[in-house]
Amino acid sequence: MDELGDGRREFLEIGRLAGRFPAASAHAVPSEIAVWCSNDYLGMGQSPVVLTAMKEAIDEFGAGSGGSRNIGGTNHCHVQLENELADLHGKESALLFSSGYSANDGSLTVLAGRLDDGIVFSDELNHASIIDGLRHSRAEKHIFRHNDVAHLEELLERADPSRPKLIVLESVYSMSGDIAPLAEIADLAARAGAMTFLDEVHAVGMYGPQGAGIAARLGLADQFTVIMGTLAKGFGTAGGYIAGPAVLVDAVRSFSRAFIFTTSLAPAIAAGALAAVRHLRASQEERDALRANAALMYGLLRERRIPYLSDDSHIVSVLVADEKKCKQVAELLLSRHGAYVQAINAPSVRPGEEILRIAPSAVHTEASVHAFTRALDDIWTTLALPRA
Repeated sequence: MDELGDGRREFLEIGRLAGRFPAASAHAVPSEIAVWCSNDYLGMGQSPVVLTAMKEAIDEFGAGSGGSRNIGGTNHCHVQLENELADLHGKESALLFSSGYSANDGSLTVLAGRLDDGIVFSDELNHASIIDGLRHSRAEKHIFRHNDVAHLEELLERADPSRPKLIVLESVYSMSGDIAPLAEIADLAARAGAMTFLDEVHAVGMYGPQGAGIAARLGLADQFTVIMGTLAKGFGTAGGYIAGPAVLVDAVRSFSRAFIFTTSLAPAIAAGALAAVRHLRASQEERDALRANAALMYGLLRERRIPYLSDDSHIVSVLVADEKKCKQVAELLLSRHGAYVQAINAPSVRPGEEILRIAPSAVHTEASVHAFTRALDDIWTTLALPRA
């Protein structure tokens, strides 16, 4: 364990109770665990800026919101956060949900379902929450091959040009770690007269000016109709949101069951998220640290010929391609080296495409990245796994 850290508490990294991390290994689990698969990519979940804001909000407003947004559950923290998110993305309006899952499900149920004779075009690797939202919308749906612009263009050309169209995709894909060809898809959408719904869950906070995401990094944010994001990853708290034209956001506010019929986010969570968003709009330090650690890990994996899916983003998806061995790698990392990474098997990925989804964060040290990669290399040799 000493090799994996420099003795200080890298927030996010240490789980002091080994019992928090399940392991099927017969070996003893170290008492301190280095976490390498957290979605709190920038460490904002333990940032003093966020913790102070949440503590102050608890003292002022109490633990819960007291109701749904339409019945006593709207606090000025919610309104401030929605205004901040709309401004971050350069959109007219924003709307908070209790989770990213409900933001996708609830929004797409309305936006796709209320298109008059509309057609939806969805990337085949879109998240389960997108799939569920489109299913609940009952809209006609066509699936295009992952990041395949030519296939999407073919499907659009086949469609009746008079019918309303909605293209749904993610910017950073959570399992493969690759990035969508946003410029090409924005161009296709403009030519087809299609609306777009862009999930930036794994990009907000981490990419673009002020952490506004991949579309903003490319100068394309205004070319995507609705941008969806989460507060539970780069911003380190909880909840989800959409940002877009006021008329569409109001439609979701008025008709989304996932928004109407649930208790709103606790004011303290909204306050913490607001502090995180404001901090990351002003600070580049965390994004630079995340990028440096991800680049370092990719370089070390290449040196050791350990295969991974894509180096487009901070999500390092190491390819094992065997369910049993993937679990073994995860168990040995934990028992031998005190490093926790969750094996990703079906249904999160297709059978035969099992991965270790590794997330070097902004708060890991350079030394710990080196040590983790050495540990992974050791286990790769132990299990005689194929090299790239």
